[in-house]
Order: sequence, then structure tokens, then C-alpha cells
Amino acid sequence: MVSNKIRKITVRFLVIVFLLVSASAYSAEYANPDLLATPSTVEKNKDKWIIIDCRDKADKEDKKTNEIIKGYDSGHIPGAISIGGECAKVLRTKEESVVFKDAKGNIDTAKYEKILSDAGISNDKTIVVYADAKNITSASVGYWILELLGHKDVRFLNGGIEAWTGAGKSLDAKEHKLSASKYKIHLVPDRIATTEEVLKIAKGEAKNVQLVDSRTPGEHKGEDVRAKRGGRIPMSDFNVSHTETFDKKTGMINSMDELEKLFGKLDKNKRTIPYCQTGTRSTLTYLQFRLMGFKNVANYDDSWIIWGNREDLPIEK
Repeated sequence: MVSNKIRKITVRFLVIVFLLVSASAYSAEYANPDLLATPSTVEKNKDKWIIIDCRDKADKEDKKTNEIIKGYDSGHIPGAISIGGECAKVLRTKEESVVFKDAKGNIDTAKYEKILSDAGISNDKTIVVYADAKNITSASVGYWILELLGHKDVRFLNGGIEAWTGAGKSLDAKEHKLSASKYKIHLVPDRIATTEEVLKIAKGEAKNVQLVDSRTPGEHKGEDVRAKRGGRIPMSDFNVSHTETFDKKTGMINSMDELEKLFGKLDKNKRTIPYCQTGTRSTLTYLQFRLMGFKNVANYDDSWIIWGNREDLPIEK
């Protein structure tokens, strides 16, 4: 009698273990997991890859919390370079945080070639970008712009510098520089959405396109106004704040299962365009859509700072 009870308990225990192991083994994997790097893969390839620290060079104070946020000069991944400051600032205009454009309004490829060449970045090298949890979008801006400029192999260090130090790996305070190169840009226009394209979507003239608002619910509803007008772009009813898509303490991007809960209603085969206030937060959404296997993703770089300030463009509240 006792042995039968023990057998039943043992069988139940084994079934529970099997279910737990199975759930773990069969949890969804990112469609494009190679877009992310881990501390171990970065360390293994640090002599072959180019590692870009997308944080500011110097320490700075968080005005809201009075916390000192460490910069590149205080300690970085050994071998990592800085392009002179935060990627989100160095690679875009200071006034509106949009990509550099030439006199004709096209992306200024010559300017980008100079920035990347001066930094010693080569077309044939794998590039890894990272920042920290507070500045995660500075790294995602760097990621998106490099993909926009046609770099073939760009990766994002999941968890950033916190993941590196959390793995017990040391930092280096000595500045690392690369010899100048001759970088050649091969622009991929589909990775950026223009205001002209988004206007067609807003008017209902563009079919099979999904417009996603990466701002806060307050901004989306028009209660938090950060331009001349508050509200959202018509046809962008789908709103998921970028803060819901990663762990704010560790900087780790949500798992595929967690992202599916947030974005699973979207069609991965349709062109999908995230936007925010300055096209910064939406670059993180862009990266996550790429991880999830969306076929045609573009960042709306002008975003609300342009749209909300142009009174000739339609809005909803």
C-alpha cells in the first residue's frame, strides 16, 4: 500500500518535472536571435568585431534622480570605441533628433561616411552596439541607423554594460581608438519611413501597412503634449509604450513570448512602422520587430516632433 503511494507520488513528480522542462525547452525563440549578442559572444569575438559604446563619453547627472550616470571614460568593455558621445546624438541632428539630410532633403550619406570612417569602422566587420539600461534607446538608435546605412552585420548587446559586469567581466577606462577607414554606405531606404509615406497611411491611402505608437499612453491619448499639438497619427491605434518591452533595471529585452503578448495581434508579413516623439524610442520597437521576424520594418524618424508641429497634418485624440 505504502509502495503504491510512493509510486504514484514519484510518477506525479516526474510528470511535473517533464512539463516544466518541456515548457522551458519549447518556449518561443526569437525569429532572428543572431541580432542580439551576449557578453560571452562579445568577449569571444572582441578582437574581430567592432564594439561601439553608445553612451556619452563623460559621466552625467540624471536631473530627475540626481544619479550620476557613468560614461565611456569611466569604464567600458575592453576594446570598445566611442564615436564621440551618445549614438542617439552624434548620429542625428541636435534640433529635431532626426537623421542628417543634405540640401535636397535626402539622407546625407557623405556626412555618415565621414563619421563612420573617422571612427575606423569597416564595412566587412561585425558591429556590436551597447549602452546601459537608462540609455538603451541610444544603442537602438545606433543599431537602426547602421542597418539603414546598409551595414550587413549589426548586433545589439542584450542587457548592455549591466549584462557585461553582471557576468563578472571587467571594464577598461583607457580610450580605445581605431585607425581611420574608408566606409562606404549602401543605403536601405525601406528601413526609414518618411512623413509623405505616413501621411498616405493616415489618409487611408496606403494598404497593408501597420503604424505603431511607441509613446506612453498619455502621449497617445493627447493628454501629455510635447509639441504644438497633442494626440496621435490617424491609423495608429496600436499603442505599446517602449517601457513595456524591456526590463528597466537590467536593460534586457523581453523574451519572444513576452513580445508576442504585446505585439501578437500584428501581422508580421505587413510593412510595420513604429513612431514616437523623436524617432528614438521607436528604434527599440524597430529592433524588437526585427527580432520577432517582421518582414518589412521601418522607423518613422520624423515622428511626433515633426508631425505634431505641422498644423497641416491630421491628428486624432
